[in-house]
Amino acid sequence: MAQHKDDIIERVTALSLPILDSLQLELVDVEFKRSGREAVLRLFIDKEGGVTLDDCADFSRELSTALDVEDFIPCEYNLEVSSPGLDRPLKTTADYERFAGRLIKVRTYEPYPDDAGNRRKTFLGLLDGLRDGQVVMKLTEGQTASIPLDRVAKANLEFEF
Repeated sequence: MAQHKDDIIERVTALSLPILDSLQLELVDVEFKRSGREAVLRLFIDKEGGVTLDDCADFSRELSTALDVEDFIPCEYNLEVSSPGLDRPLKTTADYERFAGRLIKVRTYEPYPDDAGNRRKTFLGLLDGLRDGQVVMKLTEGQTASIPLDRVAKANLEFEF
């Protein structure tokens, strides 16, 4: 049985991918969190145009059956499947290409300079794309930033009013 959180996430991800492909969905993120004897296995799914409640229910039903058969999670848990929301995280290089032209917020592990030399940890602006392993953005203040992907702690879409 898988005991470690990372092992569980890896196995759940592998088990999920064929199901997602059959339903024409994509996996955005997987979380497994324990709190005492209780645990939550949370999966965020998406598709072009956004996911519906039916998409979440269909995937949840199929994944639940597969998890029952494989039975590798050593504790009781609640399975939750949902949309990543309006502030969808950007996790893969494909995400940075797909959402070019959208408003994003990037947080770096440590202060990093924008192209004008201003050091900061939070960057807000329009995503230009990913070039040579760097997230390229036009910041809301007018300057640009090219942030190496390995310096990005977290990146999310930002809701535009």
